[in-house]
Amino acid sequence: MSKKKILITGTAGFIGFHLAERMLNENWEVVGYDNINNYYDVKLKYARLREAGIDRDAIEYGKLVQSSIYPNYRFIKANLEDCSLMENLFQKEQFDVVCNLAAQAGVRYSIENPRVYVQSNLVGFVNILECCRHNQIKHLVYASSSSVYGNSDKVPFSEDDRVDYPVSLYAATKKANELMAHTYSHLYQLSTTGLRFFTVYGPWGRPDMAPMLFAKAIAEGKPIKVFNNGDMMRDFTYITDIIEGIVRVIEAIPGKGGEHPYYQIFNIGCSNPVRLMDFIVMMEKAMRKKAVLEMCPMQKGDVKRTFADSNNIYTKMNYLPSFSLKNGIEEFTNWYITYEDNVKRTFGNFN
Repeated sequence: MSKKKILITGTAGFIGFHLAERMLNENWEVVGYDNINNYYDVKLKYARLREAGIDRDAIEYGKLVQSSIYPNYRFIKANLEDCSLMENLFQKEQFDVVCNLAAQAGVRYSIENPRVYVQSNLVGFVNILECCRHNQIKHLVYASSSSVYGNSDKVPFSEDDRVDYPVSLYAATKKANELMAHTYSHLYQLSTTGLRFFTVYGPWGRPDMAPMLFAKAIAEGKPIKVFNNGDMMRDFTYITDIIEGIVRVIEAIPGKGGEHPYYQIFNIGCSNPVRLMDFIVMMEKAMRKKAVLEMCPMQKGDVKRTFADSNNIYTKMNYLPSFSLKNGIEEFTNWYITYEDNVKRTFGNFN
């Protein structure tokens, strides 16, 4: 499809920030959307926006802000649950594609604050579906998660596996998103694609995720909490590979026959799970400093391993991750050292 206009929700977040940058560099017109909540330190979110030319002082709720770097980028601070604001935005802007990467994230946090997840991940997603339906959106791409597979013993995880037993409310909301999208695809021929991400890491990553937590702890000589005494495996996937997968999916609109012609789900993972302790050792080498380890029991809602079967996206999109874990960790840690200084200098101490 030709390069047109896309709404990307979650552009103050990790994946949304990188996707907006990629689409802008490919000359798409981009509108970013994020409520900049305080699930983690907002200084990091504002730092990401600043990288894209969005001035913190210019941001007001419900107001489109023009980027000072990209002439084809505007940003709006708003909640997904704000139905009237979202409807007005869709009607005014007439988007071609929507990529919903905004959601209340975090497995453990969902146990403590369930209602936040219902509002953002369920009510907010219905608002997006309704706006897409009523505004002739050509393709809705949305973030699901590898967490929908729960603690399945069958590996690698395939899109054809049953995912009826989530072990966290966060995972349940992501599975619900997939069901809701299928309903709209079936009833209204809305083309939708869900993406099950597997442990994404890289520059500008989330500070509540293991790579950022580990880097910060190693740099400061503080203990790393190693859950389940290190007996965990993760399919770490570098952000550049994730973005490449999203872009290929955006361009490939479903609707060409089959049992569910307007609906599709893809895993996006490296398909090479790594033991948590091996990941820590690689980070120690990259940062040239030993980690202090604090062995902890398994946390509620966590899963022991993630492992993507990526054959589906490879077959249909000719997509394969290209970053090795070694190269990804080196790029991430090199960025982290510079980033810490930059963020602290611009925004003060970052926690």
